[in-house]
Amino acid sequence: MTLRIRLSWPAGHTTATLDETPTSTALLGALPIVSTARTWGEEVYFDTPVSVPREEGARQLVDPGTVAFWTDGDALALPYGPTPISRGEECRLASPCNLLGSLDEDPRILATVRDGDPIRVELA
Repeated sequence: MTLRIRLSWPAGHTTATLDETPTSTALLGALPIVSTARTWGEEVYFDTPVSVPREEGARQLVDPGTVAFWTDGDALALPYGPTPISRGEECRLASPCNLLGSLDEDPRILATVRDGDPIRVELA
């Protein structure tokens, strides 16, 4: 079963395809979500009403465009490049995150998200 979400903010939008995981199921059950985007280097993250434990397979180093869930902050984390703790060009999240899927388009679209922008997540 293909699970797709749409993320939109004032300057743009993108979609993502999610794998079926306990975290993605919890996230889909909470949609639509409207939150405030935060940026951390080349990562966009934002609070969600979802609270889940860290899953087996959670990772801190991910590919650009990964859709991750930061269990320490109950937030979606969307890296598209280096963060302040990265070594070189890697995407290093603040701590290991549950992996949900990936963006369907070029993750650099996330560079148009500004800290404080409203962001909406809904079924695609």
